[in-house]
Amino acid sequence: MAPRLLLLALVAAAVAVPPASAAVAGIDLKNCHRGRRGNRVLSEVTAGDGAVSQDAGLIDQVTRRPGRDGGLARGSTDQQDKDTGSRQQSSSEGSSLEIIPKQTSAKLLVENPQKENTDGKSKHMALPDTRVRNIKDQLIKAKVYLGLGAIRANPQYPRDLQQRIREVQKVLGDASKDSDLPKNANEKVKALEQTLIKGKQTQDDCSVAVKKLRAMLHSAEEQLHAQKKQTVFLTQLAAKTLPKGLHCLPLRLANEYFSLEPGQQQFPNPEKLANPKLYHYALFSDNILATAVVVNSTVLNAKNPSYHVFHIVTDRLNYAPMRMWFLSNPPKKATIEVQNIDEFTWLNDSYSRVLKQLGSQSMIDYYFRAQRANSDSNLKYRNPKYISMLNHLRFYLPEIYPKLDKMVFLDDDVVVKKDITGLWSIDMKGKVNGAVETCGESFHRFDRYLNFSNPVIVKNFDPHACGWAFGMNVFDLVEWRRQNITKIYHSWQKLNEDRSLWKLGTLPPGLITFWNKTFPLDRSWHVLGLGYNPHVSSRNLEHAAVIHYNGNMKPWLEIGLPKFRSYWSKYLYYDQPFLRECNINP
Repeated sequence: MAPRLLLLALVAAAVAVPPASAAVAGIDLKNCHRGRRGNRVLSEVTAGDGAVSQDAGLIDQVTRRPGRDGGLARGSTDQQDKDTGSRQQSSSEGSSLEIIPKQTSAKLLVENPQKENTDGKSKHMALPDTRVRNIKDQLIKAKVYLGLGAIRANPQYPRDLQQRIREVQKVLGDASKDSDLPKNANEKVKALEQTLIKGKQTQDDCSVAVKKLRAMLHSAEEQLHAQKKQTVFLTQLAAKTLPKGLHCLPLRLANEYFSLEPGQQQFPNPEKLANPKLYHYALFSDNILATAVVVNSTVLNAKNPSYHVFHIVTDRLNYAPMRMWFLSNPPKKATIEVQNIDEFTWLNDSYSRVLKQLGSQSMIDYYFRAQRANSDSNLKYRNPKYISMLNHLRFYLPEIYPKLDKMVFLDDDVVVKKDITGLWSIDMKGKVNGAVETCGESFHRFDRYLNFSNPVIVKNFDPHACGWAFGMNVFDLVEWRRQNITKIYHSWQKLNEDRSLWKLGTLPPGLITFWNKTFPLDRSWHVLGLGYNPHVSSRNLEHAAVIHYNGNMKPWLEIGLPKFRSYWSKYLYYDQPFLRECNINP
């Protein structure tokens, strides 16, 4: 609804005249049908004397279109926005528009934005950056005038008005605050207001103005819808694009690795890899830089780094570069293991049905060939991670590490801010998976991820059940083996061969596989949203043990949220030769 509210705000602005131009005549839709030429405050919302309902009716009049039965019918933009929003991570959307509730009495104080007045019952508060808002409203009003027939009848007036508009647009520029405006802004705005006075004397027809505003609203809706689609596309494209530096880095590392003697290619402390008394981490990634940050942040915040063991699995392409990175940048006294997923000979399509599915032509067509009839048009599916076995390897932890009893799984887009060895001492009461629940909002419940129109899903699961997050999870491998969790995973993957139960990713099958087998951890262990939500609480970040950049705005990409990037970049040493050679900078 945010785009709709934005459009309503523009309409409200267009049909009003700010008090700064009290001498300036404008189109007053509130009074013109009575023959009056009164002026009204631009962004005034008053609860008393029925003012709100009258103004709302005027806006409603403009934003409604004739229906088939001769009545007025609203456009379909609301539903379009709802459908578009539901396909995105709704938490990542933040509105820059400030809306005053109807229940609040507030008046915009144009002449003195910092001043507060009280009338005994209501308190009038100033909105910030009043001058910028005023200028934008005047520009909208001027554009409405340009489209009115009576105005165009005088050829000189439109030329003068267009000149004033260009001058004001130039001084406004990209200003978002009053302090950004140049000193000559008032002079240009006054010139525009004087020109609008002349237009007011020519045209004060309410019905013509309403028709023009409807046309502008319709055009703005179409442009907004197109821009939203383009934004989604470009964001998805940027999220999947490999920066030049991250392409250079594995090439340089691989070249250096193969120049080493065989004895120099081995990591120290191999005897620690199967010691169940140590703290073991599983990390599956093809991103060298991201993996380095996860390891560095964990080790630097650990009380006893020598007790920590990192089990890294990558693909064949990044196996040599990943090993070379940690050979040349050993994480203090911690132990490192780097494995190649292609060397897991037991993980074949006869054992793992998901491996067979991921490599099938139908799956590739579904995710990447949008022109096919059976493909999905949702852009978020166009991501290679959804057909990468590295992404599904988390469901095979007991098979990969048969001698270990407990592990912490970490995604490659997290940062560890505190010592997290306390996770190993948590009593999970027979549960297999320890995770932070994410059901604070409706879209994090089961019906968001699973297809509850399928009778199999309806029979086995609660649509309102609380979801949880992958990214930082504690797995009890003893209970995993005892309850045969991998077999449960395989059985559900078999049922989902036609993608009728869920469509993508590892979280839906995770919710199913670990149904009634997940122990809820305290929220401070794992704070999410840094890859899409700029409003993550600083208090939550301060107390978090692990922060997660889930979403498209990864900290190693240019589209990453700047306010959160320092939490990630502080664990990279940019004077490292490989990073300098590949021009990777903070």
